[in-house]
Amino acid sequence: MKKVPVQEAVGMKLCHDMTKVIPGEFKGRAFCRNHIITQEDIQELLSIGKEHIYIWEENAGEIHEEDAAVRIAQAVMGKNLMKTEPEEGKSLLKTTIRGLLKVNSSLLTRLNSIEHVTIPSLPNNFVVNEQEKVASARIVPLVTQEENILKVEELCRLEGPVFEVKPFKKLKVGLVITGSEVYKGRIKDKFGPVIQEKLTHFEAEVIGQDYCPDDCKMIEKSIVKFFAQKADLILVTGGMSVDPDDLTPGAIRNTGARVITQGTPAQPGNMLMMAYLDEVPIFGVPGAAIYCKTTVLDVVLPRVFAGDFLTKEDFIRMGEGGLCRNCPTCHYPNCYFGR
Repeated sequence: MKKVPVQEAVGMKLCHDMTKVIPGEFKGRAFCRNHIITQEDIQELLSIGKEHIYIWEENAGEIHEEDAAVRIAQAVMGKNLMKTEPEEGKSLLKTTIRGLLKVNSSLLTRLNSIEHVTIPSLPNNFVVNEQEKVASARIVPLVTQEENILKVEELCRLEGPVFEVKPFKKLKVGLVITGSEVYKGRIKDKFGPVIQEKLTHFEAEVIGQDYCPDDCKMIEKSIVKFFAQKADLILVTGGMSVDPDDLTPGAIRNTGARVITQGTPAQPGNMLMMAYLDEVPIFGVPGAAIYCKTTVLDVVLPRVFAGDFLTKEDFIRMGEGGLCRNCPTCHYPNCYFGR
């Protein structure tokens, strides 16, 4: 590139976007790449701190930041994503559907280790809405050697894209509300409305809601009934503490379900249980879900609706970031909880 004083640049073409910042008011593009400078632009350029501009000179083996951004974005982009035209050197990845963002974390780390390449993103397993930005691609200097971009493209060709968005499936859900005090009408059911509200965020069809007393056989019978009715997900609420009268874990085990975890290193929702009866996930939901707006259940439900099969390791990894700070106003999922 050739460096030229702005006073001598009239008629020349900018080789990159120029950003203007007014603290607390504005940050954005003041001049676009390829803008031809006029006499009227001189004072505005000086006011944003540009006493010189740079004119692009073709050099073999070098690639411009905007061209690099587009190629990086294209390489890392998977299903249900689109890339934007570059602006201020960046090309964004945006979703085309509502769903669950999946990130190949190890590949992303390798790509960000390539000289000049920067790809920030939302975290893995983040719920995203249509047209939401999930990642950005750019190089740090104005130009880089094309070989760096070729490394990005080759890695993604060999290992697949870094990002994709999995759509939420329409699942049939069976609810089992346990507790003799609710079953006998001594207190009003508070669990059912809470779970129903959580399910409204997904494509869910509640095929039934059973009430069971503290009777292991009756709880087991309801679970098996929903399984026979082809439920895709079964949620059993209550009876999950260490009290000997809390029978839900035993009832889930008695169905023959394969237990993935009973207890999770995350709070609230420490006592969450998960099992699979064949391929149907069953959750034992602890009482924290009534009191707390966000629990471990809110972390794992999106993954189930996206079709993920959870393992013990998935729950173990929740330990780091698994302690909720109980903020006066809950901002989940825009926080670290369950990441």
